[in-house]
Amino acid sequence: MGLNLVVLVKQVPDTQNITGDAMKEDGTVNRAALPAIFNPDDLYALEAALRLKDRFPGTRVQVITMGPPAAAAILKECLYRGADFTALVSDRGFAGADTLATSYALKCAIETTGPWDLVFCGRQAIDGDTAQVGPQTAEKLGCNQITSVSRIEAVDIPQRTITARRSVEGGWERVRTGLPVLLTFTAEGEAPRPPSAKKTMAYKAVSPQADPRGNSAMALWDISAIKADPEQCGLSGSPTKVKNITSVVLTAGEIRYIDPGEGGITGLVHELIADHTLG
Repeated sequence: MGLNLVVLVKQVPDTQNITGDAMKEDGTVNRAALPAIFNPDDLYALEAALRLKDRFPGTRVQVITMGPPAAAAILKECLYRGADFTALVSDRGFAGADTLATSYALKCAIETTGPWDLVFCGRQAIDGDTAQVGPQTAEKLGCNQITSVSRIEAVDIPQRTITARRSVEGGWERVRTGLPVLLTFTAEGEAPRPPSAKKTMAYKAVSPQADPRGNSAMALWDISAIKADPEQCGLSGSPTKVKNITSVVLTAGEIRYIDPGEGGITGLVHELIADHTLG
C-alpha cells in the first residue's frame, strides 16, 4: 500500500546576488535581473517525499510549482531525482501574487492532482522569507500541519498517522498527527540526493504540456485547469503591496580599539546600553 504525496517547490531569485535592478516600478520582483535557483528548503522537502517513496512501494510523488515558463527547469530537477509527475501552474493571471493568492492557487492545484495523503514544502522561500505559504495552504485545504520539520520518524499507513521531529527554539519536539497533513521542512533534514544520470537522460527533453489529466511527466496548468477563481489570483487577490526595496549599506564611522580585559568589555557594554544598541 503506497501513499499519494504532493511536493510544492519554487524557483527563486538567488538572493546572494541582489542588484539595484531587483525590483520593477510596479513593486514586483524583477526576476529577469537575477539568477534563478531551486529554493533550498524545497529540496529537503522533495528528499523527504522521495525517501517515503523508497520505503513504501506504490507511493507516487507529484511536484507542483507556480511561476513563469522558466520555472519548468526546477521541475526537470525533480524528475531527475525521482518524482513521478510534475505540474507547472502558470498563467498571466497569477502575476504579482502575494502569499495569500499564492496559497489559494496552490490549494487549487493540489486538489487537481486527485486524492492525496501528504503535502511537503520548504519552510520558507529565500526571496520572501515569510514562511507563510505552507501554513496558509494547509488552512485552505482544511488539513493538519506540522511546520519546521527536520525528519519524519514514522508513518503508519493502516492507522493513517505520521510522527515527525520539528525544530523549536533551543531544541526539537516530536509531533504525531493524522493524515492528511502538510509538512514544511528545514535544511536540517536528510541531504538531498543528486540527480540520476538515467532519469536525466530520460527527461532532459520533457516540456510542459497542457494536460489536465496528468498523463504526461510535466503538465501545464492555467487558472481554468485548476478551477481557480481569477479574482483570488495574482494582484487582484493580493492584499499585500510592496512599495519599494531599499539597499542599506553600513559603513564604519570610526574605529575604536577596546581593551580585551574585563574592564574594557564592561565599559563597552555600558556604552551600548546607554545608546540603546543593547537592552
